[in-house]
Amino acid sequence: MKPNHKNWIPKNMLYLLGFFAVLCYVAATILQWALHDGITKIIWSSVLLVTAVLLTVVFLWMTRMHCAFSYEGKRKLSKGIIEGLAGYVEVPEKGLVLDVGCGSGALTIAVAKRNPSAMVIGVDRWGKEYASYNKSLCEKNAKAEGVNRVEFREGDAVQLDFPDESFDAVVSNYVYHNITGVDRQQVLLETLRMLKKGGSFALHDIFSKGKYGDMPSFIKKLKGMGYEKVQMIDTTDGKFMTKKEAAMYSLRHSAILYGRK
Repeated sequence: MKPNHKNWIPKNMLYLLGFFAVLCYVAATILQWALHDGITKIIWSSVLLVTAVLLTVVFLWMTRMHCAFSYEGKRKLSKGIIEGLAGYVEVPEKGLVLDVGCGSGALTIAVAKRNPSAMVIGVDRWGKEYASYNKSLCEKNAKAEGVNRVEFREGDAVQLDFPDESFDAVVSNYVYHNITGVDRQQVLLETLRMLKKGGSFALHDIFSKGKYGDMPSFIKKLKGMGYEKVQMIDTTDGKFMTKKEAAMYSLRHSAILYGRK
């Protein structure tokens, strides 16, 4: 039994893009024969052809992303990110770790494998927009990878159902930038609320100013609250990916917010 951590770019999305691109090409061709009005024919054919070309470009770009992120491909970008991030948190013997937005359970499992005496809890809302990810998938993946000191629960990163200072470490990978209509710095504070004194955190995301606001000021705020060694670790400098890959796959400003409480 092999684990199935899915792909950040699902095949169904590629199939839809390819289908609509072909549909536009076919419709443009049919209009060339069906319409007799020259101006109408030119306008509609041009619109359909431009749409088809744009869809084709997006399809090819996303197909390349799908191949790069695949656990079965040559690049295995997502696997490298997950395993690299798992190495950043320091977990004490028999410690308790929280993975916020666990998705398929990949990061939860990776942390558990590196820290066999620890208990790792993965939480996710598994919303309709990520219908292929669910608790059952996480549990099957953990079983496939021979990991049993893990637990998966439904939960929302905006308001986590755990008491303050419950965990020895907290981790997350590319979660918060997907949450809309919230102050993402406040969501980070909600995650850090779970951390015990002396615990470590490693939160990987796209920390652009547009998504997060002034992160240098936020880091100063955390230090003023008593957090130590707080820093942003750039992961696009070859650590997890190259600058070119980050630009190509819309992962600019990827970094780990790292520190201790």
